[in-house]
Amino acid sequence: MRCEIVAIGTELLLGQIVDTNSSWMGERLALAGIDSHFQVKVGDNQARIVDTIRHALSRSDAVILCGGLGPTQDDITREAIAEVMDTELVRDHAMGDRIRRGFEARGRRFTENNLRQADCPVGASFIPQMPGTAPGLVCPVGERVIYAVPGVPFEMREMMEGTILPDLQRRAGVTAVIKSRVLKSWGESESRLAELLEERIAALDRTGNPTIAFQASGIEGLKIRVTAKAADAAAADALIAEEEANVRAIVGDAIFATDEQTMESVVLDLLRERGHSLAVAESVTGGLVGARLTAVPGASDVFRGAVVSYASEVKFDVLGVPEGPVVSTDAAKAMALGVRERLGADVGIATTGVAGPAKQEGHPPGTVFLGLAYRDYTEALRVRLPGDRRRVREYAVISVLNLLRLRISNSSRSPELR
Repeated sequence: MRCEIVAIGTELLLGQIVDTNSSWMGERLALAGIDSHFQVKVGDNQARIVDTIRHALSRSDAVILCGGLGPTQDDITREAIAEVMDTELVRDHAMGDRIRRGFEARGRRFTENNLRQADCPVGASFIPQMPGTAPGLVCPVGERVIYAVPGVPFEMREMMEGTILPDLQRRAGVTAVIKSRVLKSWGESESRLAELLEERIAALDRTGNPTIAFQASGIEGLKIRVTAKAADAAAADALIAEEEANVRAIVGDAIFATDEQTMESVVLDLLRERGHSLAVAESVTGGLVGARLTAVPGASDVFRGAVVSYASEVKFDVLGVPEGPVVSTDAAKAMALGVRERLGADVGIATTGVAGPAKQEGHPPGTVFLGLAYRDYTEALRVRLPGDRRRVREYAVISVLNLLRLRISNSSRSPELR
């Protein structure tokens, strides 16, 4: 079973929107055991959409169309499908009523052009899942099939998981379960991880199951994906768990999270387990650390707050940093200690440095000092971070959280942190 993805929208071709939907769908198709050899983008032109669909059907068993199902004039995916199927669109009044009720339930004004979304090609059917106001479609074309989903990511994902992936597996006769777990790492390069895991990957290549793959994720670090195929979910989970233990034994503390966990959620969980509260002093990161921490539900039972001490005078007057250079190990330590004391927290962390583009206090852009104050222990770590101003600041956030993770995780083994 080969499935092709066609993303529809002129805004995708102009670069106004990044097509993350296709990458997500491609990953889910692979995990479901469905081959996907092509991903295509096409603008809002019916003739070109029709030509693209026909070409996709000539080389694939199934085609997923993403986008163009809304109520406006440039939403022409339904019309293009009807042309490919050589049929007409018929308005489904029950679906029209459902769309109307959906608007009313959301407190939004309903306009009659929204009823275009209730038009369905003869011979096609609506996808049962409908988290938004645009229904998806399942459209048989001989032995092949076209699926159409909205471009809104959460709507597309619910339809994929609820209808499209199970239907593709049924059509393909896939009975085995393919599952994956993503191990997230920070602090090692991709080449270093490949070197560490070289022998293990070679051993797995000989058996073919499970498998290990790498994926760079920018400011979220490097991902190690462990994938297993088995007769059922329990057997696949067992294979993955065994291989995860092998990878962790080799890579060690560089692995900070799995799957949907983030650095900030892991840090908050660690602090919560130990009954510790946290305060943050930010200079170079300008509030980004606090923003990421407070994005995690339940952070308030751990996170006391943050002081964005961007000006030197705020460092001196509010945090009690001694007069002198503010881009230094001493300043980072003093900031962490000062914010911990002033906000009444158990742990304080701090960031100060040079995001660029110019030097500051003799330090080149990308120079960042990370501070930590925990019990009677204070520490400052100097790091050189790559990239432009935005990336340096984002890398600084995950770096200081990782420093905290490592120190709190190892506190029971480290005499100075006990």
